[in-house]
Amino acid sequence: MKTIFEKSVPGKCAISLAPCDVPAYDLDASLLRETPLNLPEVSEVEVVRHYTALSKRAYGVDDGFYPLGSCTMKYNPKLNEEVAALPGFTGIHPLQCECTVQGALKAMHTLSRKLAAITGMDEVTLQPAAGAHGEYTALQLIRAYHLDRGDTGRDKIIVPDSAHGTNPASAAMNGYTVVNIPSAADGCVDLDALRSAVGPDTAALMLTNPNTVGIFDKNIAKIAQIVHDAGGLLYYDGANLNAIMGTIRPGDMGYDVVHLNLHKTFSTPHGGGGPGSGPVGCKAALAKYLPGPVVTEKDGKYHLTSVGGKSIGCVKTFYGNFLVMLRALAYIEVLGKEGIKLASQLAVLNANYMMARLKDKFPTYSSDICMHEFVVSCDKIKEEIGVTALDFAKAMIDRGMHPPTIYFPLIVHEALMFEPTETESKETLDWACDTVLDLVAEAYKDPAAFKQHPRKMPIGRPDEVTAARKPVLIYKA
Repeated sequence: MKTIFEKSVPGKCAISLAPCDVPAYDLDASLLRETPLNLPEVSEVEVVRHYTALSKRAYGVDDGFYPLGSCTMKYNPKLNEEVAALPGFTGIHPLQCECTVQGALKAMHTLSRKLAAITGMDEVTLQPAAGAHGEYTALQLIRAYHLDRGDTGRDKIIVPDSAHGTNPASAAMNGYTVVNIPSAADGCVDLDALRSAVGPDTAALMLTNPNTVGIFDKNIAKIAQIVHDAGGLLYYDGANLNAIMGTIRPGDMGYDVVHLNLHKTFSTPHGGGGPGSGPVGCKAALAKYLPGPVVTEKDGKYHLTSVGGKSIGCVKTFYGNFLVMLRALAYIEVLGKEGIKLASQLAVLNANYMMARLKDKFPTYSSDICMHEFVVSCDKIKEEIGVTALDFAKAMIDRGMHPPTIYFPLIVHEALMFEPTETESKETLDWACDTVLDLVAEAYKDPAAFKQHPRKMPIGRPDEVTAARKPVLIYKA
């Protein structure tokens, strides 16, 4: 497929502007470009056809099954989009007087209180722009909490070996030393290893529950006590909240601070570099350190209120990604308390159904009931015929299915991590399972041919190492 620049022909134009009906303004020469803009010259129909063709190469949740483990790629209800597109929301400016944006402030306040109720936290900030940004903000709260108490020696963050990669990255960005602890045989936190790791230098333990292998850590109360007894705090990575929302709350497990992914659990658009949202909730002891301002309510009026002198400061321009918040609020309001709980229950049911259908061909990491996601291994298949998890992922693309997460978590060799979410029907799950099992038969029949997938895509098997280490990011004619 040619680039839009390769389709350019001098003299073509996609628009016709009416003659200027106001006096021309002569800009100062210092403000003018010395060379013309390097823009393609194409007709309107060529612009439309080019970007329509590009859109057909993209794959999202509106196209088909998207079981990307740990990413919760659930369907985004179109009602949410309609709410976010209302002119009363899209036509406002963040610098308007509070009295003119009461509806927007009420929406933000309502969302923050509902997120606090769902997570068991006391206060919530909506500022962070994405999950990793929420991690960074939460760790800033943890730092501020310890420093404000004069506890300056807490410079270590404990992270399990099954954690998301952003956890140690966020800790390092905050200047902490990362202490990695191994998982026990059941995939949960090794309590003895945790006891050995905590001490007067422990700032926090970063832990999601259920964890990355899809198992709910039954020892969470003991984990919280071990960390708290050492003077540290417990941080909840909200990536896996979709498995438990409405059933159990991080705050009730002993967590002190939590980040959420509105673009995962609460069904706002996800991926492709678009806007996300990573609200952070905390217990009352950390509330004074939250980024400000926050939305408060008094006598039916809503205000942007300063947190105070101990705030970590603003972490995002203005108040966060507002339209993403609206989508999440619409999702919560439509489902209600019982609907939120049912959504997580269906996510768990779907994952267990799919795991039960696949486990005879793919050994599962754990024989226990999983939560919202599960991990299987292609290690045995690789040993027998040389076909890897990557090969299966490539083959799934040819069958019209987005592959699951592969090679993660690192504690599982040749891992495939499936998360079907609650929005998939039994018919879709059966099709997906039938497809994967059929691919197993195809792989054993002709391993060499199997490793040539995908054959139906515009791009087959690029040199991914070179592409990652030497990316070509600029078009050169």
